[in-house]
Amino acid sequence: MNKQSIIVLLLLLVCFSSYSQEDLKEVKVQTKRKGIQKSYTLTGNTTLVTQKELLKAACCNLAESFETNPSIDVNFSDALTGTKQIKMLGLTSPYLLMTQENVPSVRGASQIYGLSFTPGTWIESIQISKGAGSVINGFESVSGQINTELVKPLSGAPFLLNLYGSTDSRFELNANFDHKLSDKWATSLLLHGNMRNSKMDNNDDGFLDNPLQKQVNLINRYQYYNAETGWVSFINFQFMDDKKQLGQVDFNSDTDKGTTNHWGSEIDTRKIDVSSKVGYVFKDMPFQSIGFQNAFSSYNQDSYFGLNGYNIRQNSFYSNLIFNSIIDNDRNKFATGLNFTYDDYSEFLNATNYSRIDNTVGAFFEYTFDNHDNFSLILGGRVDYGNRLGVFVTPRVHLKYNPWEKGVFRASVGRGKRSANIFAENQNLFASSRSFSIINDGGKLYGLDPEIAWNYGLSFMQAFKIFNRNADVTADFYRTDFQNQVVVDVMESPQSVIFHNLNGASYANSFQLEFNYELARRLELRTAYKYYDIKTDYLSGTYQRPLQAAHRFFGNLGYETNLTDKKQQWKFDFTYNWIGEQQMPTTASNPVEYQLPEKSPAYSLMNAQVTKVFSDTFELYVGGENIGNYTQKPAIIDPQNPFGTYFDATNVYAPIFGQMYYAGLRFKIK
Repeated sequence: MNKQSIIVLLLLLVCFSSYSQEDLKEVKVQTKRKGIQKSYTLTGNTTLVTQKELLKAACCNLAESFETNPSIDVNFSDALTGTKQIKMLGLTSPYLLMTQENVPSVRGASQIYGLSFTPGTWIESIQISKGAGSVINGFESVSGQINTELVKPLSGAPFLLNLYGSTDSRFELNANFDHKLSDKWATSLLLHGNMRNSKMDNNDDGFLDNPLQKQVNLINRYQYYNAETGWVSFINFQFMDDKKQLGQVDFNSDTDKGTTNHWGSEIDTRKIDVSSKVGYVFKDMPFQSIGFQNAFSSYNQDSYFGLNGYNIRQNSFYSNLIFNSIIDNDRNKFATGLNFTYDDYSEFLNATNYSRIDNTVGAFFEYTFDNHDNFSLILGGRVDYGNRLGVFVTPRVHLKYNPWEKGVFRASVGRGKRSANIFAENQNLFASSRSFSIINDGGKLYGLDPEIAWNYGLSFMQAFKIFNRNADVTADFYRTDFQNQVVVDVMESPQSVIFHNLNGASYANSFQLEFNYELARRLELRTAYKYYDIKTDYLSGTYQRPLQAAHRFFGNLGYETNLTDKKQQWKFDFTYNWIGEQQMPTTASNPVEYQLPEKSPAYSLMNAQVTKVFSDTFELYVGGENIGNYTQKPAIIDPQNPFGTYFDATNVYAPIFGQMYYAGLRFKIK
């Protein structure tokens, strides 16, 4: 049976089965609200993505949860691993603070693959905050913060089953179990497994279009809530094992590993997380609370890429003590506390040892003024000491002003400082014949200095009516100025990657204009235009950031039929992305047949999904990604000689696989 026949059968299955459903704090979601919610009252520029929005696409994991969101750009990092990379304000995910229930999660060794280790069925909501984040959560945020709230044991369905299969041979099983142990205790067991065991090479370059993979992932959560005493707590235990094989179709790890018979790679990752949160609200003072967060994480990756071996282990401990109260009245609030972070890295690139221990301790204070009318202000600051970062101060300011009804103006400014994990964050570059070198300036991190940046932002949002239907428009402008940046220099030579401290200027300007309109009852249009001006001084000159489109357009159209008395409903969703030209890494010194154009061509992507809700416990969905079947050609430079001088699978600006169609079901016991 060919692909077209499979697609028709999946569509018929759905269509004819039946025709009769403060800034980063947890938000309760009502299903009748929009899938993406923006606030006119929060001080920061924060967007809430609800489960309703996540169900509009496959959303197999956190990395794939932003396809219908204009604030986040989703790209492939290379032609081999199938890993999706997210960007906000034109900057890659290491410049974002990624948290899970406000505890730092995807960081350090897990930067590249960590987003794919949170299954979509575990997610209750996602909060996206643009610009400088809160000082409560640390000092590393530069372009913003993404916080993921997981489903809660006390509020989840007793049982949820999600099955998924796609034409790219990816299959998933998700099962959530919730059980109430008493009137105050509840537990959840969330299970996830996925696999891809079929080799596909649609572009006939001899390399797998997607990796072979297997993942087992589970989390056991406990929740305690006592409204009488004011105590609340969460305890989490998570285990994950992920295996990937990529490279040439004929690669056999048993016979070809460590040889030049065929180019191949294996990435084996094991992750263990244990975390707890304890909070207390003072009984006679509901405005006052204290919270204590602790998290231990062990991340272990064994991998090789061709003849390059790369192994990294990170054992981390994070602790945060926070106290919230007011000054005189509830117009004046404050939060203060202490953070401690410990990271033990064991890192080897071939025979070179880059192991180290990082630790930081800091104190923060954040003051919030809110006149409960039209103005609010957050002033935050923290002082930290790190064994490799020294003593430093992190100031951040956010303000919000409502000049009139349904209009809100926001501004923010803040400083961020982070340690660049140069190999862990750039593992895609191992899929090439490039050599790696570091210009050692005597810094304490690979001989390099910490990255320091200032972020400035302005935003205005206005809601109004057009033909008596709701509409809103939002304009954002953010600028990031780097005082120091670890430059990943791929502009010097196509045969090398040079890591060096910034010598000159580096900045990222981001402008987004968003327009949303209710075209008809239950028919919603979401559009956005984005412009990026991102330039860095490289050793050979000033260039636009490689593989970053200056212009992008986003459109999403969603429609739902009336929910019948039997809780039956149809849902339709269509997403369109236009991606403009992108600066390509230099290949000018290659032979002519291995040279790339200076700019990539512009292209369009289309995704769609149809969902049939049979009842409030069962639904089927089918969908497609890259329906227009646009693919990058060629995806790999010199794929016939993967151990030669010119092989490079990292210059990826567009999809590799082409059309992909999927189907799945969701069943729950309420």
